[in-house]
Amino acid sequence: MPLQLHHVVVDTHDLPSLAAFWSEVLHWPVLSEREREIVIGPSPEAPVGMCFMPVEDEKVVKNRLHLDLTTEGADRDAEIERILALGARRIDVGQTGQESWDVLADPEGNEFCVVRPKTTLIS
Repeated sequence: MPLQLHHVVVDTHDLPSLAAFWSEVLHWPVLSEREREIVIGPSPEAPVGMCFMPVEDEKVVKNRLHLDLTTEGADRDAEIERILALGARRIDVGQTGQESWDVLADPEGNEFCVVRPKTTLIS
């Protein structure tokens, strides 16, 4: 059987807070919680989830890997405002303003994008 993606692992300074932020953003429940990790996902049977693990290192550069989120069936602007109210912030990584995405950062500075729904990108 080939390898499959299991978790996206996110290093964090504040394990419970960052896991709670992403749980709220994605509407995913906490699936497991241990001393040094919290896992969230759409369900225990889902093929992929997010795992949060504590680190002491400071984040100093732009992420080499980031998440792209989309809003199928939802109001994209309202979702961005909801995420901002949860503690995200808008960031500038060199956008021109003409992109089909908005760049945000979670409370610990990890960049992610909210992109237009696929149906909007295709047309």
